[in-house]
Amino acid sequence: MNIHDLIIKDREVIALDDVFLSNESQKMIQQFIKEYKYVEELSKYNLPVNNTMLLSGSSGCGKTTTAKAIANRLGKKIYVLNLSNIICSKIGETSQNLKQVFDKAGKDKAVLFLDEFDQIGKSRDNSDKEVGEMRRLVNTIIQLMDYYPKEAVLICATNHQEIIDTALLRRFQLRIQFDMPNQEMLDKYYDKLLKEYPLELQDFKRKYDVSYAEAKDYALTEVKSILIEQLEKEESMEVIDDSSSKT
Repeated sequence: MNIHDLIIKDREVIALDDVFLSNESQKMIQQFIKEYKYVEELSKYNLPVNNTMLLSGSSGCGKTTTAKAIANRLGKKIYVLNLSNIICSKIGETSQNLKQVFDKAGKDKAVLFLDEFDQIGKSRDNSDKEVGEMRRLVNTIIQLMDYYPKEAVLICATNHQEIIDTALLRRFQLRIQFDMPNQEMLDKYYDKLLKEYPLELQDFKRKYDVSYAEAKDYALTEVKSILIEQLEKEESMEVIDDSSSKT
């Protein structure tokens, strides 16, 4: 399969300041980025630079945006795995597809982002009837990770870390947990999201106990609803004024 069918070149630029993370996660990611800034100094002490990271946790809590923001801060291209095209009925083809993607990202010193990593990194101890094929696929991923160039970055994301093979988990130098945001974090997110709109468009009841993605969809829908209501009122007033002028 053509390499262009296996990866998505995501051109969305996201600043790290626009990603909402816990203090602990922020510290880990800042350390990760600073290692690349001081790579020459670290190498003098034979200190390796980390280049593999696993992001796990609830859907919609910022894993994908974090990967994009890291790539942007490092000044690297980001290649997003096209999972639907990677997986084939023949396990050998799936392994070959993955090798193409890893080779491309490694050659370009890019950030390779594998979302829904549990779909291809499932535990080899799983009782699935296709466990033999899954075992060979996981072995392939282990080998690809072991020989992945240090100048490139591998970031994987999952909502189900518990089913990922333990040998794969051990190969991630950093593991960052993404939890559902609390009310304080959501209020900060709402404030940042809505600051570009007039105050009258921000006048709606905020929803909590949701992910950032759900909060964004909800907030923008409310903003549009308020704006449309205003526009309809203005149109009604124009109709009334027009009728009055004719009489």
